[in-house]
Amino acid sequence: MSYALSCIRLPNVIQLPNTSSSRSSFHGGDRRSSNLTLILKNDSIPSRKICAAKSPFDSESSSIAVTSSEKVLVPGGKTDDSSSSRDSVETSEAFLEESQILQEVAGLSMEDGEDSLNEDDLVSSQLVRDGAVESAEASVSLYAAESNTLNVVGSIPPPGTGQKIYDIDPFLKTHREHLDYRYSQYKKMREMIDKYEGGLDAFSRGYEKLGFNRSAEGITYREWAPGAKSAALIGDFNNWNPNADVMTQNEFGVWELFLPNNADGSAPIPHGSRVKIRMDTPSGIKDSIPAWIKFSVQAPGEIPYNGIHYDPPEEEKYVFQHPKPKKPESLRIYEAHVGMSSTEPKINSYANFRDEVLPRIKKLGYNAVQLMAIQEHSYYASFGYHVTNFFAPSSRCGTPDDLKSLVDKAHELGLVVLMDIVHSHASNNVLDGLNMFDGTDSHYFHSGSRGYHWMWDSRLFNYGSWEVLRYLLSNARWWLDEYKFDGFRFDGVTSMMYTHHGLQVGFTGNYNEYFGLATDVDAVVYLMLVNDLVHGLFPEAITVGEDVSGMPTFCIPVKDGGVGFDYRLHMAVADKWIEILQKRDEDWQMGDIIYTLTNRRWSEKCVCYAESHDQALVGDKTIAFWLMDKDMYDFMALDRPATPVVDRGIALHKMIRLITMGLGGEGYLNFMGNEFGHPEWIDFPRGEQHLPDGRVIAGNNNSFDKCRRRFDLADADYLRYHGLQEFDRAMQHLEETYSFMTSKHQYISRKNEGDRVITFERGNLVFVFNFHWSNSYSDYRIGCLKPGKYVVALDSDDKEYGGFDRIDHSVEYFSNEGWFDNRPNSFLVYAPCRTAVVYALIED
Repeated sequence: MSYALSCIRLPNVIQLPNTSSSRSSFHGGDRRSSNLTLILKNDSIPSRKICAAKSPFDSESSSIAVTSSEKVLVPGGKTDDSSSSRDSVETSEAFLEESQILQEVAGLSMEDGEDSLNEDDLVSSQLVRDGAVESAEASVSLYAAESNTLNVVGSIPPPGTGQKIYDIDPFLKTHREHLDYRYSQYKKMREMIDKYEGGLDAFSRGYEKLGFNRSAEGITYREWAPGAKSAALIGDFNNWNPNADVMTQNEFGVWELFLPNNADGSAPIPHGSRVKIRMDTPSGIKDSIPAWIKFSVQAPGEIPYNGIHYDPPEEEKYVFQHPKPKKPESLRIYEAHVGMSSTEPKINSYANFRDEVLPRIKKLGYNAVQLMAIQEHSYYASFGYHVTNFFAPSSRCGTPDDLKSLVDKAHELGLVVLMDIVHSHASNNVLDGLNMFDGTDSHYFHSGSRGYHWMWDSRLFNYGSWEVLRYLLSNARWWLDEYKFDGFRFDGVTSMMYTHHGLQVGFTGNYNEYFGLATDVDAVVYLMLVNDLVHGLFPEAITVGEDVSGMPTFCIPVKDGGVGFDYRLHMAVADKWIEILQKRDEDWQMGDIIYTLTNRRWSEKCVCYAESHDQALVGDKTIAFWLMDKDMYDFMALDRPATPVVDRGIALHKMIRLITMGLGGEGYLNFMGNEFGHPEWIDFPRGEQHLPDGRVIAGNNNSFDKCRRRFDLADADYLRYHGLQEFDRAMQHLEETYSFMTSKHQYISRKNEGDRVITFERGNLVFVFNFHWSNSYSDYRIGCLKPGKYVVALDSDDKEYGGFDRIDHSVEYFSNEGWFDNRPNSFLVYAPCRTAVVYALIED
């Protein structure tokens, strides 16, 4: 059966009947125990049985068609399974005393700093206790038989001391109690995972046990849904008969079903079959897409999505051809959304992006592409940030194999491929996603208000839950293993790290704002674990965290006590440019620009940007639109005179990008189309929405007109967009040639408010920016560190880039000795108004 892959999810999501009332029934009372333990029975009262050395997913070889109920642990840690291999496991582990395990569990909660914890921390501690109980049931041998099945290029080192952060930043010593507590929680979680799961390597391969897994004998399907009363697998393969393939629940809340191969040896579930799990839940009967589904599709004319059993024949599976490129020293990211990357008003495909857009990115000089909206999301207009199916690539753009082909092509071109991964929250969609998956409010998420993001209208993960950790860590591992992504940009990290989610909070830099009762230690520990996983198993992988708060230790390695990211996304810069662009030129302050661009922690690498996708959405404006507005529609052709607005806009657009790249960080990011000043904002197709309070939000008749990228405008050499694109290309190649972003030498020699001139050195380059709207300066002296000959390396006023050609590129500039602007040497230049020129030292 085939499905259209380009269908659009209607914006008005239909919820299950009585969804709101069923949710409210879980808001009252404490449901933490039933949420956090894996030992739920089929009865209504949760049982706290300790079952060491037994995984919630442990079962016999899938060649034996038995149900999970035939392999249940009995009191005392023994099983009714006579398997010799199981007996050997029991001999080594299963007779641990319950009191001993509980003692270990209790040790995780309130040591070293108990008095400093608030109610949220107490919840976390209870959660750690419960999570440790859950982990105690997990076996070291859980994945032992399959430990060598993956091509892992690295290993995860043991935790370090976590004390180096105090040498790096002595101010952290005043918060040692909090930071040591945080690190102790991390270390104890690592110890628990090592002891009961066989380490992070095994723990992060949950997709080898949960979801659908094929063996030579058939298919095993498992799902963690402790709140469900009964479960059955339904789909095309059994005519959606809920009585045909009834699942059994073990004592850990895991439902299991084994389907043997057909008599002719074929798979019991054909490739491409629609599948769902039907559960009797506390909220009623519901059909859910399996939580670990690898592909889901919305059929034409239907509202809900369907899970797809994606298991093509070997000859149809994509085989990667090209090795991953090395991690670049200076990261230059082209942020892209595959669906809206076509010049036509439609949803673009992975294949078209591979063939048409990737070569463009390579030609522009970027060395990394960051793909948004990869994880399946039922609402297209969410930009991919309301994920419904975390292990499934968006079906709108093609198949999983199409995505693999895209990644492989990028590697052939030498491009690193980062995924914009969303682990900060999940869609509240009950039909298609994880919300109320087993009928309870507290399955994958915190219950009540703590589990709901009021601004994003989404659900918030319970990062202290053992199975949530397994799910998210396995999800990160899946995209790196299966699709060969080279790393992640983690979305919404600020929201994760604080219980207030950074909402209506102005971070001033006071350390009390970062290390206090509002810090979600569970979430920070998860971030430490996922960075351990990514960097341990994939040493060349890159992690970028989207944090606006400025959390100290963010980019310090985990072993030293940090959170472990490679880069912080320098979000304040884009906000500052929007603020400045709303002022008159006369009110721009050079010192304000410099402060924002350089205000980052010592030795911490940042990815800077003048604007990303956020500034391109409807409700905001791109830099080009702020500068030129409606004049972009009528005065961008070279065969007609430009207006003063266009001349100013083109000049400042180039200067803003270059100074951001020059001073803002060790990496640079651009959202597709912004490099040439795309003339339109982004407006996803959407219909009219009727809110519960009676308000109506107008739609755009589901139009794709503003949900595409007009690359044809940039390629037309008779339009001024072309000059902007060529300047962006020149910026990337300047960095490729001189590596100034990663140079340790950076010195700002001038920020003159009267002249409106900024000069600085980075590496062997000297940057000169004249932001004055009318004053040009002849024989303008520029300080420099090194003596010698300088030449023009980049000139924003070059005619090729839409400038006025006021700089003679054949001139050579020789330095003179003598202190100027606190520099031992200097040389004279011509600095035209609204122009940026970069001078390179020519060394023997």
